[in-house]
Amino acid sequence: MAARRTRHEARERLQKLFAAELDRMIPADPARPMKGRTFRDFEMQGVRLKQTLMPAVLEELAGLNESAEVREAGGCPYCGSKHTYLEKGVVKKEVRSPEGAVVLERQQARCRACDGSFSPSES
Repeated sequence: MAARRTRHEARERLQKLFAAELDRMIPADPARPMKGRTFRDFEMQGVRLKQTLMPAVLEELAGLNESAEVREAGGCPYCGSKHTYLEKGVVKKEVRSPEGAVVLERQQARCRACDGSFSPSES
């Protein structure tokens, strides 16, 4: 089993997202005005930051998990047969978390005995 990406790639993506949001909220250029005037405006900027970063953090953590990618399909969960194979490529699946929509990459496997389709990296 292996991760789908490196820690460096994950950190780089998250740092870019945070830097873009930070620049939008607190521009480095003093000539550019900051957005918002009231505490509510500032709260909403924080909400946007969370809505932008948290799904990306969850996607990256899922991709870094050591069980994110398998080398063998394993046994079929439907019929128990060992006559399974991994299909090429990955399927992107959107799941809902309390933090928003998260897109996960999943491998797909198929059973030659019962023709069932399953995700060996699902657990």
